[in-house]
Amino acid sequence: MDNIEVISEAYNWLEKGHKVALATVLKTWGSAPRRPGSQLAIRDDGHMVGSVSGGCVEGDVVANAMDLIENPRIKILDYGITNNTAWEVGLACGGDIRIRLEVLENNE
Repeated sequence: MDNIEVISEAYNWLEKGHKVALATVLKTWGSAPRRPGSQLAIRDDGHMVGSVSGGCVEGDVVANAMDLIENPRIKILDYGITNNTAWEVGLACGGDIRIRLEVLENNE
């Protein structure tokens, strides 16, 4: 799924009254499964579209998104081989990923 489809689906969810968080890969170092700019939209019920890591860290990103949906702000998430959390969430590819997580708003 490309970013246009991810954003389109996220805004469809907003129009239906859901709260939505958007994760975007800001930077990668070394071996990483997704390139900068890759996106994942997370709905308030945990449903998601897109990908920021090919499944390696999505679970942790979704958990952070659920918290963010209830307490809107911008959060930067870092995962990598020097980060103990990376191994806990399954990022064993040998790379590092920096992700921006934010809540989207329907400004109608």
